[in-house]
Amino acid sequence: MLNIIFGKIDDVIFNTSLYFKNTYKPEWILSERSKTMIMDVDSSKVLSQGAIESPVLGIIPPTSLSGGVKTLILIDNVEDELFNASNCGDNCAKWLLRLGEEKDITINLRHIMDFGDGSFKIHIVNTDDYVNNMEELVVIAGRYV
Repeated sequence: MLNIIFGKIDDVIFNTSLYFKNTYKPEWILSERSKTMIMDVDSSKVLSQGAIESPVLGIIPPTSLSGGVKTLILIDNVEDELFNASNCGDNCAKWLLRLGEEKDITINLRHIMDFGDGSFKIHIVNTDDYVNNMEELVVIAGRYV
């Protein structure tokens, strides 16, 4: 289940790029899910645990990936921390929903992310409500962001 805490809170990793730079494990990059997220979000291909081919930047290290995909990789691999997913663009929303379908994840959002026109199930921790679409999400999130 995807759990969201809206608004500014304590004990959240706000600078996910810096956290990623200092904590990521090279094997994270080689997982099939990470490879797929990197291709989808950054249009980049993983060549090895230390080299990624970006159509814009050429061959880059994992630390040069977008903040969004680095945040997704952290959320997928570090279970004991709370991450600010406002570092992610709306192109990461479907990945947050997918991760939440496979395991319980909790994120912090300081903006209203667009989870699309379809239906979904998200738990809003602030109010302990469950929402099923963007209309329901916006009504609650608007109180906090």
